Amino acid sequence: MKILDWFIIKKFLSTYFFAIALIVGIAVVFDASEKIDDFIETEAPLKAILFDYYLNFIPYFANLFSSLFVFIAVIFVTSKLAYSSEIIAMLSSGMSFKRLLYPYFIGALVITAFSFTLGYYIIPESNKARLEFQSMYLKGQNKSGESQVHKQIKPGVYVYMENFNLKRAHGYVFTMETIEDNRIVSSLNANRILWDSTSNTWTIENYVIRHFGGDEHKIESGVRKDTAINLTPDDFTEENELVSSMTHNELDEYIAQQKLRGTSRVTESLLEKNKRIAFPFSTFILTFIGVILSSKKVRGGIGLQIGLGILLSFTYILFMKFSDTFALSGIVSPMVSVWIPNIIYAGIAFLLLPMAPK
Repeated sequence: MKILDWFIIKKFLSTYFFAIALIVGIAVVFDASEKIDDFIETEAPLKAILFDYYLNFIPYFANLFSSLFVFIAVIFVTSKLAYSSEIIAMLSSGMSFKRLLYPYFIGALVITAFSFTLGYYIIPESNKARLEFQSMYLKGQNKSGESQVHKQIKPGVYVYMENFNLKRAHGYVFTMETIEDNRIVSSLNANRILWDSTSNTWTIENYVIRHFGGDEHKIESGVRKDTAINLTPDDFTEENELVSSMTHNELDEYIAQQKLRGTSRVTESLLEKNKRIAFPFSTFILTFIGVILSSKKVRGGIGLQIGLGILLSFTYILFMKFSDTFALSGIVSPMVSVWIPNIIYAGIAFLLLPMAPK
């Protein structure tokens, strides 16, 4: 490591974190101006607004646009070096372009570790507090429940409810059917079903249970009964909100549970899990492209290079969203789907490599 390496690393990282602070600050101001009426109407405490919502809003937003900040930082720093003829001096002194990339990749490693830590450990916990605040104080976010609920809770077992109240954890007009070989073998009907958070079990009220086996038809009824059902109130939250607030271990358990149930939520959950690895890794690819694009003087100056970098970074973010459809439609696995943008942009980087100064 030489003084020049430390200079580039310092400039790269300081520009990256300054860009994060600037953009996040602007985002907070715009978000606050949009939601101020909701805060006043719902009488949200100032402490909750600052610490439960915005303090937990910042990590999520910063990580979401990390690729944009990387591009801006790389292009800004490298363009300044190029326009002051410092890159020409480095290469003329015998330094190869490959050697020039070393400090950038060290900086990218720091950013990757930062993004990985946010995605794996900080954002899931902060999302829990942020989403809880939204459900309490923001209009349109406080979903009181679902109606006409149809779910498969494990292979061959289906449940139906006319209405489920999330806040009270009560379901109404509940039916659970077990089907084997295309015929119903048991059916449970209850007027109401209640979640007991202490014992993690359900209580059914005014119930009738029917068992169908050959010529036998057994009926059991009662007023109140505790029963174990492979279902929790969390299963009635929005999928993208639920998985985004899970830690790595919680997400693994959730995926295993959904596989057991045979539900369609497995794909969305696997997408979230693999994104937490693929997205931070993109820092190296975008850094590579940024250095290539900005290491030469071009007509139009630094502004043109920064504009091109912003365009490429936004297309990367959009392509990551678009690639999800490949997994959701069953064309490829979720792991392959989230890595497709990285593979394509890595190919773009190597196609652009001949443009790099020699």
